[in-house]
Amino acid sequence: MRYWLFKSEPDTWSWDQQVARGDKGEEWDGVRNYQARNFMREMELGDRGFFYHSQKTREIVGIVEVCATAHPDSSTDDDRWECVDIRAVQPVPRPVTLDEIKQTPDLADMVLVKNSRLSVQPVTPEEWALICRMGGL
Repeated sequence: MRYWLFKSEPDTWSWDQQVARGDKGEEWDGVRNYQARNFMREMELGDRGFFYHSQKTREIVGIVEVCATAHPDSSTDDDRWECVDIRAVQPVPRPVTLDEIKQTPDLADMVLVKNSRLSVQPVTPEEWALICRMGGL
């Protein structure tokens, strides 16, 4: 299993909306960055990810699971773009903010810290475990 981080502006797609989709999950569509698309192409069923609210709150608020591997993005007719489907697994009991992550030396090399604009990004197993502990999991 690999770990990822999915960023969304809560005004566009929030954790609550993700949860409301239930086990069916939702396409992680609209990604128009080649590196993020390529990360989604690497994803396998059951991979886990952090659901991150960007913009105002900038915090990890939940855990999601990949429930459909890369397929054409239904939000465009351009066949260059693909997406995965994700479903909510559980909320993070205590959201972990970007400021907390930046203040944690063991997370200094995290993609979220180094390339905060990338909407889909990998997370190492060590980063995953530490952030889960920080969030009360």
